[in-house]
Amino acid sequence: MDVITARGLSKRYRRTWALREVDLAVPDGGVTALVGPNGAGKSTLLKLCIGFERPTAGAVDVLGINASTDRGGAIARVAYVPQAPSLHRELSVEDHIAMARAIRPGFDAAHARERLAFLAIPLTARPNELSGGQHAQVSLAIALGTRAPLLLLDEPLANLDPLARREFLGTVSSAVGAGDVTAILSSHVISDVEPVCDRLLLLADGRVLVHETVAAALARHRVAPEGAIVGAGASLVSAFPDRAGRIQSLHRVAPGTAPGNPPSLEDLVMGYLASMRPSAVAA
Repeated sequence: MDVITARGLSKRYRRTWALREVDLAVPDGGVTALVGPNGAGKSTLLKLCIGFERPTAGAVDVLGINASTDRGGAIARVAYVPQAPSLHRELSVEDHIAMARAIRPGFDAAHARERLAFLAIPLTARPNELSGGQHAQVSLAIALGTRAPLLLLDEPLANLDPLARREFLGTVSSAVGAGDVTAILSSHVISDVEPVCDRLLLLADGRVLVHETVAAALARHRVAPEGAIVGAGASLVSAFPDRAGRIQSLHRVAPGTAPGNPPSLEDLVMGYLASMRPSAVAA
């Protein structure tokens, strides 16, 4: 079963479209990297999936449940970690676990405690005694304790240092690898999510640019110096600067038909984002 199915999903805030006619189906299993620039519609998509927002048009189902008409049913099937975890400063970590157990039927407190013990986060600690990375890990442990089959992570790495980001991703990867959950991980930093993601969902300007497995996406593209001939049948996506400032070009090809270098995930994303610039669109 697909964990998320969207049909013509659109969301408008006054005169601004956050999402426009999104059609997609996210299959069960693995980690889907939901990437795109700020304002691409990533957070809006995740909030629509749990009924925190209502679509202007279209619909989205979560594990077969319409998130707009059955918000309670959707929430029961989803665990959600926002960018800035909101822990209550007067409560200990154990108090947060107890609160989650009281409001969420079937909450697995032992599972949450086990993950926190592995990370050496004391259950007696209060939020002001925890680092930013530990805040995020507490929120993630509680989310995983719900035993929900779908985990939505809304830019949880944005405020973490490199070590905390790696530890957080390790926890996500471990949970997904154990078959406990399917994860949608939102980020605008490609290097953070590349080591753990199986699928790529790239949004820009509220639209889906790429949605497929990472392996398939890389296989059907080539990157080359600007102006280089890639091969017959290749179509240019865009030109973009690499990390050293050299202009590279991203080309769409039939898998196995063109010589040259496959792109990194970062190359692929940068190429498609560059294709959305007004000058590129006009061309």
